[in-house]
Amino acid sequence: MKKANTLQFLFSPVKINKLELKNRAVMPPMGTGYGNTDSTVSDRLVSYLGRRAQGGTGLIITEVCAIDPRGKGFTAEIGAWSDQFIDGLGKIPQAVHRWGGKVAMQIHHAGRESFAAVAGGLPEAPSAIPSAILGQPCEEMSIERINQVIEAFASAAYRAREAGFDAVEAHGAHGYLIGQFLSPFSNNRTDLYGGSDENRARFAIETIQAIRKRVGQDFPVIIRVSADELIKGGYDISFMKWLAPKLVSAGADAIHASVGVFSTPGNLTIASMDTEPEFNLHRARAIKEVVDVPVIGVGRINDPRIADEAIARGDADLISFGRQHLTDPDFINKAMSGNFEDIRFCLACNQGCIERLSYEFKSATCTINPDCGKEYKGTPAKSESPKNIWVIGAGPAGLAAALAASERGHRVTVYEKDDEPGGQLRSASKPPHKQAFAEWMAWALRQLRLRDVGFRFSTEVTEQILALEKPDAIILASGAYSITPEIPGINGPNVCDARDLLLGRVDLKDSAIILGAGYVGMETADYLISRNVKVFLLEMKPAPPVGRRLAHGYWLHKRLKEAGAEIILGAKVKSIAPKSVVYQQENLERRIEPAPLVVKALGAASDTLLSDILARLKIPFKVAGDAGQPRRLLEAVHEGTEAGRFF
Repeated sequence: MKKANTLQFLFSPVKINKLELKNRAVMPPMGTGYGNTDSTVSDRLVSYLGRRAQGGTGLIITEVCAIDPRGKGFTAEIGAWSDQFIDGLGKIPQAVHRWGGKVAMQIHHAGRESFAAVAGGLPEAPSAIPSAILGQPCEEMSIERINQVIEAFASAAYRAREAGFDAVEAHGAHGYLIGQFLSPFSNNRTDLYGGSDENRARFAIETIQAIRKRVGQDFPVIIRVSADELIKGGYDISFMKWLAPKLVSAGADAIHASVGVFSTPGNLTIASMDTEPEFNLHRARAIKEVVDVPVIGVGRINDPRIADEAIARGDADLISFGRQHLTDPDFINKAMSGNFEDIRFCLACNQGCIERLSYEFKSATCTINPDCGKEYKGTPAKSESPKNIWVIGAGPAGLAAALAASERGHRVTVYEKDDEPGGQLRSASKPPHKQAFAEWMAWALRQLRLRDVGFRFSTEVTEQILALEKPDAIILASGAYSITPEIPGINGPNVCDARDLLLGRVDLKDSAIILGAGYVGMETADYLISRNVKVFLLEMKPAPPVGRRLAHGYWLHKRLKEAGAEIILGAKVKSIAPKSVVYQQENLERRIEPAPLVVKALGAASDTLLSDILARLKIPFKVAGDAGQPRRLLEAVHEGTEAGRFF
């Protein structure tokens, strides 16, 4: 029986200028790295966007599109600075319109947020103030150059219209060029384009005016802004409330209200799991109160029900779902059918999207949707000869492998030595803000039950069982075990493993000493602090293994510092006793006491016990996830999926 759609606000039509959208769901711009290195549109990018339109979203806004070669922010950024790009750009609206969606092109100039190698020379900016994140020197723009760039924005908007786009969005948020002119954080000019609020706003206003003049009155023009930069020396919401009506008067038909710049503490432009959903909607509402055009709200929203409530409250007229579109391109259609249990919700882990693109310099994907970015390859084919496949291990790699193998039509059985599924996800989902990991596991298990995948819990696969049963193939996703170094007292009664503690198998004390300050150690400390336990962390390395640059690391450090947790670096543990822990630091022996609870978070080693047995029995097998090498959830899910599709 088809379920009823109850989201009357999200799924009501809305107009931007004369453009009518079938619903109020927006896919905002997100960098992918799918463009060609010559800045042309690739088939990969077209397939990816078309797949999102197929999912039912009303308005899709492309990732950044450079209005000038010097404005590129990354190598594979698509371009619109020449008429030669029009035909290629036109493939995008064709793909989106096929599914009844509408699409806007976001036009962009990175300003100082780029590198010389990408921009083809020294990046340009309102002032010669290097990026706070990149540290790249930049050149102050002359008045002549300012006029050229304004014209380039207008020309790019015209090309968007000619290519068949339904609207254009000027990127004035996140500390890129338009935002750089707006902010005293990046603009210390003393001429017509700096000094006062009016002068700093001039570039943005003249850019919108030029775009409007070039595209005509009926073509929708959106501007994306950071409602508040949330950075020392930047502007705040009061400035944007003053500016927004002026942008509308200049020709903006909608305001897309984001937040922050890339040096904002905690990287709130792409908020991590540490930030609550809807955290930015009050800023959208503040702008909505001062303008008479639609306002698009955004800020870690992945659930259509939250969006519907926000629109009903009047927080915004439309809602942007960013990374949720990467995780489940069909979530809007699923919500329209009332099928919320089938939605795969974004974790806000940032591993597949932000970390890959910004720090690993790879194209984006999604941690729990390995097909994101691979749409151009088509749907995996059904196996011509279904096999009896065993998956050993019900952690994330094993669950992903079972999903992929069953999708191919194989008969799949999952064997797990513990009495329940999840592997390390069970403990990893216990610290604050990480419940979404357990929610993905629950989603995966629901999908597997629908496919009649079998589970054998509390069952350890042995050589005898394998020799007797002889499955056609094995996916070895046996995970990893915690490392226990040879330290006197490490097996004492006051010592436990972090996983056991997080799973509630250990009685908590008033204080705890955690051995290791990697992610497991830091998150365990976060968990203990949330339960009013005083925490010390001992780390052998001279610098924190968890950096503050990534959003999750930033928030972990912030919470631990505010709670008074002490991280002792360069500390080599010498011995553990019931009443103290002795460690060496800079050739000095030191002691922490009392030590009622000592927690091991010292890393993990792959469980490879079955590899030699499978080779000896000549049973085809693939290794996935931590069984190959302990790493992130991203690698576990992607390798599990690849293994499941191998046979």
